[in-house]
Amino acid sequence: METVYATDRRRNELLACNPPATIDKDKLDLFWSGALEKHGRKPLDVRREPAATPFKSVRAERLTFAGHDDTPIRCWLLIPDFFGEDGGQKPCVVTFPGYTGDRGNPERYAGWLLQGFAVLAVDARGQGGETGSLLTESSGSVKGWVSRGITDIENSYYLAITMDAVRAVDAAARQPEIDASRIATVGASQGGGLSLLAAALNPKVGAVVADIPNMCHMDHGVLHSGSSLSEIAAYVKRYPDRLNAVMETIAHFDLLNLAERIEAPVLMSVGWKDTVCLPETVYAVYNRIRSGKRINDYPYSGHEVSEFQTSQAYAFLREAFGLV
Repeated sequence: METVYATDRRRNELLACNPPATIDKDKLDLFWSGALEKHGRKPLDVRREPAATPFKSVRAERLTFAGHDDTPIRCWLLIPDFFGEDGGQKPCVVTFPGYTGDRGNPERYAGWLLQGFAVLAVDARGQGGETGSLLTESSGSVKGWVSRGITDIENSYYLAITMDAVRAVDAAARQPEIDASRIATVGASQGGGLSLLAAALNPKVGAVVADIPNMCHMDHGVLHSGSSLSEIAAYVKRYPDRLNAVMETIAHFDLLNLAERIEAPVLMSVGWKDTVCLPETVYAVYNRIRSGKRINDYPYSGHEVSEFQTSQAYAFLREAFGLV
């Protein structure tokens, strides 16, 4: 008799997660075709200036581009030359931070640089980095960022940060040192969600590494998660009459509804003990992705990314971009 462990049963449960979409597909497509067409007309206004780094074989620059509402989005552009290469175009990872985080210092990206990747490390507007936000609010919000404009999609924080991510990929693709055909989006938690959103909305994304991603099956997360979505729960607790308007807004950014638009190969990870980005939400999105995909389960991990998973990400992108 074949042995079936608890982990086998749990994996089968997660693979069966298939909640329905929370917005009509035609309505969603109409919204995003308009938003992307509008942003396609807006200049990126990319600016670069040299920056110091402890790495003698890495060229570091502070790159700034115009985000959703012309907010200057601050980034690191890091170009490796560890191996005496001839200056040819490099594959690139565009990275996004977790919630409340920042892009950090260039040293944070040593692993990617040693793999031969250029890096565009992007701040999240208004959060812990050097990037502010010009987003205006017509009404108040609760503590944090994500409930800002939550009943007014055109002025919502979610639209702003999503379009910042889409435009970051465009900014990377326009740099002469970067091979625009080999751009990956990479991040964990909020950064994982933004990596998937960028891939769903920008065809320039050639591969995705999304660890323990947020912004998945968001209505379930608002109800159960201890993530940034708990801020939306707090908002609805204060204004219960606005529940439907809130759910309407977040449905436009929920990867449950956008997953089928992703065409790039995807590597995801999930911790089964994660109370922030719940495994049910991650699998609900993973199960809808139609492109080449793989998910690494960590039954005994919470909201964390292990060294093992980081090594898996290096190998995945090296294979995806022909660097093996």
